[in-house]
Amino acid sequence: MADFQDYKQTVKYETFSYLPALTADQTRQQIQYIVSQGWNPAIEHVEPARSHKYYWFMWKLPMFGEQSVDRILSELEACHREYPNHHVRLIGYDNYTQSQGTSFVVYRA
Repeated sequence: MADFQDYKQTVKYETFSYLPALTADQTRQQIQYIVSQGWNPAIEHVEPARSHKYYWFMWKLPMFGEQSVDRILSELEACHREYPNHHVRLIGYDNYTQSQGTSFVVYRA
């Protein structure tokens, strides 16, 4: 007979939410990947209770053409400092396909 495990229900967000939380180095590598693909990074945030029913709020405008990983990280930290009780996610917009290349939550509330 197969072992059955208690399914832990947690809300999942975006690409990496099924994996353990990213370390600082892994987050940096993902941002470096966004930059290397030529995607435009953008930061969004929202209260946890509204995260599935409403659009997320933009943190400033998308960073068109931004090449500095450190600047993207500093904007993520600034958003998290301003809204410590919000989820903060990073999106990489792909100009060519007119879609999101990637998206993941960097800070969970």
